[in-house]
Amino acid sequence: MATRITASGQLTVPKPMRDTLQLAPGDLVEFQLNGNGEVVLRKAPLPPQERRHRAEHEHPHLEEQMRRSAEEFTELLRGLD
Repeated sequence: MATRITASGQLTVPKPMRDTLQLAPGDLVEFQLNGNGEVVLRKAPLPPQERRHRAEHEHPHLEEQMRRSAEEFTELLRGLD
């Protein structure tokens, strides 16, 4: 999957990759160069300060719920009738 780098050095991570890595807006990512000269992209752990902040201000299932598809929400809502 190819993506273009903007003039400011930004790039878009393709949706299938974001889904696989469970990336959401605001998440941190790490770039690592391996021995073959290839770049590895992975989801970075949150710094301890951010982990505490999120734990204090977010419901434990909020992130999971935000990642649900529209179809999943529709099914959940239909079950409330």
